[in-house]
Amino acid sequence: MSHDSHDHADDGQLHVHVMPKRVLFAVWALLVVLTGLTVFSAQYHLGFLDLWVAMGIATIKAVAVLLFFMHLLYDKPFHGFMIAATLVFVFLFFGMSLLDTSAQQGQIENFKILNPKG
Repeated sequence: MSHDSHDHADDGQLHVHVMPKRVLFAVWALLVVLTGLTVFSAQYHLGFLDLWVAMGIATIKAVAVLLFFMHLLYDKPFHGFMIAATLVFVFLFFGMSLLDTSAQQGQIENFKILNPKG
C-alpha cells in the first residue's frame, strides 16, 4: 500500500512537518502587522464597513494560523475543504444576523431615545 505525503497511516510513527524558522517568523510578523491593522482600523468609524473590515482581518489571521501553525497546509486536502466550508457558513450566519440587525435599526434608535441611560 502506497501513501502520498498527505496520507498518514496510523503506523505509530510520529509525523512532524518541519518548517524553516524564516517561514514561522514571517507568519508571526504577518499576524503582528494584521493585529496592528485591527487596532488602527478600530480608531476610525467606517460605518457599516467596521465589522466587515474587522472580520476580514480576523479571517486572514485565522487562515494563517490554520495553514502554518496547525500544519493544515500539509494535511489531507479534505480537511482544508472542511475548514473552508465551515468559514463560509460562519460568514453566512454573521451576514444573516447583520441583515436582521440593520432591518431593526429604527427600533434600536427609538429604544435609545426612550431609554437614554439603558
